[in-house]
Amino acid sequence: MTKLVLVRHGQSVWNLENKFTGWTDVALSEQGVKEAIEAGKVLKEKGYHFDLSFTSVLKRAEDTLNYILKEMGEENIEIKRSWRLNERHYGALQGLNKDETRAKYGAEQVQLWRRSSQVRPPELDVTDPRYPGNDPKYKGLTESELPKTENLVDTIQRVTEYWNSDIKPALLAGRHIIIAAHGNSLRGLMKYLDQISDEDIVKLEIQTGNPICYELDNDLKPIRHYYVKS
Repeated sequence: MTKLVLVRHGQSVWNLENKFTGWTDVALSEQGVKEAIEAGKVLKEKGYHFDLSFTSVLKRAEDTLNYILKEMGEENIEIKRSWRLNERHYGALQGLNKDETRAKYGAEQVQLWRRSSQVRPPELDVTDPRYPGNDPKYKGLTESELPKTENLVDTIQRVTEYWNSDIKPALLAGRHIIIAAHGNSLRGLMKYLDQISDEDIVKLEIQTGNPICYELDNDLKPIRHYYVKS
C-alpha cells in the first residue's frame, strides 16, 4: 500500500477577505500560518515522513509546504514546483469580492462560475495586468498554456497531465510524497482519482490546512482517504 498526502494551503488573506483569488499571488493570513504549522505538527505526531514534495508556484501553497516541512524537520527534502498545480484561474473575477459578485450577477451564476466543470468565468484581456502572460514567473509558458480563464475541466486536465508525467512515476518508484496545492487543483485531482461525477464534485469542500491521506493500492487506485487531523 502507498500513502499520498494532499494539503490545501492554509487560509490566505484573500480567503479572509472573501475574494476570488485564482492565480493572484497572495500571502497566507495569520490564521493560515497557524493552520500550516499545526498540519506539520500533526503529520509528525502521526509518524508521516516524506522524501519528495510537490507544490504550485503560488506563494500561499509554497509557504504552507515550507511551514509543514519545517515543523516535521524535513525542510531539506526535494521540492518540485509546477504551474500545473496552481489554483483554477478565475479570469476577470480575480480580485472581486464574492458577496458583491453574487449581488451583481446572482447566486446561481456565481455558483456556476465557481464550481461548474464546464462553465468558465469571463475572460481576461491579454493587456490586463492579471493575465499570467504579463507575469515574468510564467515567461516559459506557451500562449496555449497561459489561461485567460478556466473551468474545472481545464484545471483537471493540467493537474492530471502533471500527475501522469511527474507524480505517478515518483509514487511507483516508492517515493513518500506530500502535495501542497489549492482547493480546485486538489478537487480536480480527487475527482480524477476517485472518479467523482460532475454533479458530486460541485459539492466537495476541502478544508484549508488539514492534510488528507490517500491510501493507494499497487496500481495507485484509491483504497480510502481521510483527514489526518480529525
